[in-house]
Amino acid sequence: MDILYQIRVRQDTFSAAEARIARLMLSDIAFAANASLDELALRAEVSSATLSRFARSVGCRDLRDLRLQLAQASGVGKRFLDTGSMPEQSAFFRQILSDIESTLHEHLAGFNGVHFADAVRLLGEAKMIHAFGMGGSSSVYSDELQVRLVRLGYPVASCRDVVMMRITAATLGPEHAVIVCSLTGLTPELIDVVRLAHNYGAKVIAITRPDTPLAQLADVVLALQGVETSFIYKPTAARYGMMLAIDVLSTELALSMPEANQERLRRIKLALDDYRGGDDCLPLGD
Repeated sequence: MDILYQIRVRQDTFSAAEARIARLMLSDIAFAANASLDELALRAEVSSATLSRFARSVGCRDLRDLRLQLAQASGVGKRFLDTGSMPEQSAFFRQILSDIESTLHEHLAGFNGVHFADAVRLLGEAKMIHAFGMGGSSSVYSDELQVRLVRLGYPVASCRDVVMMRITAATLGPEHAVIVCSLTGLTPELIDVVRLAHNYGAKVIAITRPDTPLAQLADVVLALQGVETSFIYKPTAARYGMMLAIDVLSTELALSMPEANQERLRRIKLALDDYRGGDDCLPLGD
């Protein structure tokens, strides 16, 4: 049960005493979750009986259940509960740019060149490459991997549907490679799919945070940093780290066979010029 939602949605129906309890719990969830019943009653200026009625009115069995629900709610993280962390509106652009820049520098400093070399070797040996991702950014970047690799002549397909990923994983063997995108490394469906692919001998490259269940299953990890700011209203800057990892990997792959890839890129440019025209510096099919 989402106890904070249950309290907020009922605010107009509370008595004066219950409204004081609600305001206390919404303004200081950590205190409400950890305080004794006497401390709660004293702070809210109500009786223990009123606290019991309040607990039942918001869908809890008793006061113990209410405190348990509050403790679970407080565990979601301070940055999602603190209403005082919003910056001035004029600072939004600067903060977004600053987070992107710091994310890119942090990831670049943390990248391990040996791991990228290992990934290039595995992909070069693969008969077929599959890119898997679930959720928002991870799904988008699995498609981005297909866009980057297909222009270099690699046989590659992306997938974001969990059933299709399981079907694909069940058909793989030692001659196949899987690149898995995950900003968290915790998505159960991806972990299950990777375990299934490994069972049949496929090589796995994970673009994810190190020391996660997904990373532990991978043959090669292109490590992401998972630090987030307290400004929760903007999209995560970590996705720029994933984009950087993909750009570095695709460039390493291109430079592993420069002459052959120069010819492939020339053909793509010729085909696109014939299709749409444009100057020489237009993006190559993006």
